[in-house]
Amino acid sequence: MRSLFFRWIPVLFWMGVIFKASTDAFSAQHTGSVLVPFLLRFFPHLSAEAIDMIHFCIRKGAHLAEYSILAMLLWRAVPERKARPDAADWGRAGVALAVATFYGATDEFHQIFVPSRGASVHDVLIDACGAAITLTCVCLVSRRRAARKSAAAA
Repeated sequence: MRSLFFRWIPVLFWMGVIFKASTDAFSAQHTGSVLVPFLLRFFPHLSAEAIDMIHFCIRKGAHLAEYSILAMLLWRAVPERKARPDAADWGRAGVALAVATFYGATDEFHQIFVPSRGASVHDVLIDACGAAITLTCVCLVSRRRAARKSAAAA
């Protein structure tokens, strides 16, 4: 029971980080006030359109990264459900993906109530893609490791 508790603590902590990132402190206006001067200092000839595109890409990349990390933590927390020792645990990945996507949707719902933020279905899709890409990689690596382990044991 103790290990189950400690597997879920990082998940809950990271969900708190994501929740904090959905507040006014990380709105486009605030992140832009840090990023734009930085870009202009090192790239003074960038156009306003280029700066806006870079800012947009960084913000959407943050969605991918946040939910990629959440997916890995969920993978670690959800118990294994392998039918065979050398098989990938796609069921476990499915549970982790469902939880990450649901949390992404609730996070966007939370942003409805933050005046400087807005909810977006596109952001939920980006969140789900970040989680899905990571979980696919984790499953493939897990499957390869299990196959090597069973080959070494044989």
